[in-house]
Amino acid sequence: MLLRYNILVVWASAAHKLWCKIMNDILQILEESSLFRGEFTTGTILLSLLLAFVLGQVLAWVYYFTHSGLSYSKSFVQSLILITIVVSLVMSTIANSFVTAVGLMGALSIIRFRNMIKDTRDIAFIFCSLVIGMATGSQRYEIAIIGTVFMSLIILYLHLTSFGTHQPHNGFLRFSLNCHIDPNHPVSKILKRFCGNFTLISAQDSGFGSPVVEYAYQVMIRNAAKNEIMLSELEKIEGIENISLIMQEQLLEV
Repeated sequence: MLLRYNILVVWASAAHKLWCKIMNDILQILEESSLFRGEFTTGTILLSLLLAFVLGQVLAWVYYFTHSGLSYSKSFVQSLILITIVVSLVMSTIANSFVTAVGLMGALSIIRFRNMIKDTRDIAFIFCSLVIGMATGSQRYEIAIIGTVFMSLIILYLHLTSFGTHQPHNGFLRFSLNCHIDPNHPVSKILKRFCGNFTLISAQDSGFGSPVVEYAYQVMIRNAAKNEIMLSELEKIEGIENISLIMQEQLLEV
């Protein structure tokens, strides 16, 4: 029993010494390590902020020219520039002080951001502005410039090639007709011309003895550029009213 107790005491003492050595090494690394390269003077800080402003504008202009959704916001475009500058200033404020970095993290944890970002593409731009600001603020100018140019080229490539676009386009077609539709009806013929596939979702009588029937179709359009032609062809059919076409891509962007 005594031997087992002595072994436990020796093991606990060795573990305690090892733990103390590890903690001392970690503290020494944190104190001696340099989070940044170069010295922070008035000139270097101004250069970092100026470069952050220029690169933030490049990112904002790329976002402006490549945006194709319905949720465009001028304040978001301006925020891309401001985020880049603010993060660069924060990195300059932290400098080589680990204590300042911890204190700044604690102060920022009090802030709560409640704005909803609908488009995941906008989140990617926010991350880009954050990284550019971190690179300029830490005086890693080569990384900031090369990263901005590379990301801008990738974004322009994705925009010009319409990468990821799903064809054909999905949509919902609604209209009222004073008769029932059969396979040989002009409506069916027009839908076969412009749609790769179409499915009848509902056909509801208006009631009160009226022969008008309200139709709802889910359509897969071959070429979205010909939507107006398809609608004009449908309007020529006698007895058709209240035609509306809603593209699913537009619903997802609202």
